[in-house]
Amino acid sequence: MMTYLIFSVTIFNNLRLISNKQESMKARFSMIMTNIESVPGKKITSLLGMVSGSTVRAKHAGKDICASFKNFFGGEIKGYTELMEESRKEATQRMVQQATKLGANAIINVRYATSAIAAGAAEVYAYGTAVKVDDIQPKTQG
Repeated sequence: MMTYLIFSVTIFNNLRLISNKQESMKARFSMIMTNIESVPGKKITSLLGMVSGSTVRAKHAGKDICASFKNFFGGEIKGYTELMEESRKEATQRMVQQATKLGANAIINVRYATSAIAAGAAEVYAYGTAVKVDDIQPKTQG
């Protein structure tokens, strides 16, 4: 039986980062990603559809042997922690590539799902909704 864990991630978990460090964030991220239904300070101008990315990864036998000792004695299994971090990055990158092909500049409702495929192998699936967003124009007084 496969076990599915669904968790969400917020790339911009502190809304002040967007306004205070907007230029430095643009340099780091070419795609805005959030786990909520909108992007604060922006309006959605076009809904482009669902995008996703996935990867299946496994560590080699040597790391599996070390992991079995950790499993017996307890503690963090760093090899698997690294495996999952690499997998999340790769799945996210593939999702962003798909959104970029659609012409999106943001992905909303980003989610991750993880499933065990076989002993020592796991799939990470990233998905969200590709959108185009623009800045909200301030109302002029007149």
